[in-house]
Amino acid sequence: DVQLQASGGGLVQAGGSLTLSCEGSGFNRGFADYAIGWFRQAPGKQREAISCDNRVYDIPYYSDPVKGRFTMSRDNAKNTMYLKMSSLKPEDTAVYYCAAELSVVADWRCGGMGYFGKGTQVTVSS
Repeated sequence: DVQLQASGGGLVQAGGSLTLSCEGSGFNRGFADYAIGWFRQAPGKQREAISCDNRVYDIPYYSDPVKGRFTMSRDNAKNTMYLKMSSLKPEDTAVYYCAAELSVVADWRCGGMGYFGKGTQVTVSS
C-alpha cells in the first residue's frame, strides 16, 4: 500500500515562508503515475484540497486562497512532493496533509484521492 509522511510544519510569522515535504513509498506503478496533492484542515473546518498535480491535466490546480503564494513540486526519483508556502497569513493556520492517487483515478482538483499521510501542523502568528 501507498504510505505518505509529511514533514516541515511549524510556527512562522505572518509574511514568512515554509516548505513542506512528503515522502512516499509503496507506489506499485511508480510515483510518476500518481497524482499528488496537498490538503489542509483548519480548526472547525472541513479538510480542503489546496493544490494538485496530475499529469492527465495540463496545469496544476491551486485553490483561490493559496494561488500565487503556494507552489507545489515533485521529485519523482525521490518519491517526494513539496509545498512551498510564501507570504503566509494567519488564516493559513491548519493541519496540512499530503495525498496521492493513480493519475487516471484522481481529478484535477484532487477529487478521488485515496491515500493520505498524517498531517503536519502549520501555525502562522500575526
